[in-house]
Amino acid sequence: QVQLVESGGGLVQAGGSLRLSCAASGFTFSMYAMGWFRQAPGKEREFVVANRWNGGITYYADSVKGRFTISRDNAKNTVYLQMNGLKPEDTAVYYCAAGTPIGGYSAYSRSGKYDYWGQGTQVTVSS
Repeated sequence: QVQLVESGGGLVQAGGSLRLSCAASGFTFSMYAMGWFRQAPGKEREFVVANRWNGGITYYADSVKGRFTISRDNAKNTVYLQMNGLKPEDTAVYYCAAGTPIGGYSAYSRSGKYDYWGQGTQVTVSS
């Protein structure tokens, strides 16, 4: 049974930091690209960041570039999202996803290219 379980969300003041974790099970984690998406109230789900199965290439949305960092530990079947310099507009439910997109940024940033999704974790940034 495939599972992706996010944790680490919470309430933080603007300028603060959070580290999200996503523990995976039920599939060969090391063979999958991992991504983070987010969805704010009343908005569509949007791409945040993703990296390839070996972590060699990473794609970031412009809105988070320089502030967020994705990393993965294939030995622990876990992907992380370090979020620094948080802004109120980063408030959203954050989802991790696993998939096998083929191509560059346009593929990795599409939610439809991901096969498995977590349940999401809420991040709220107060001003």
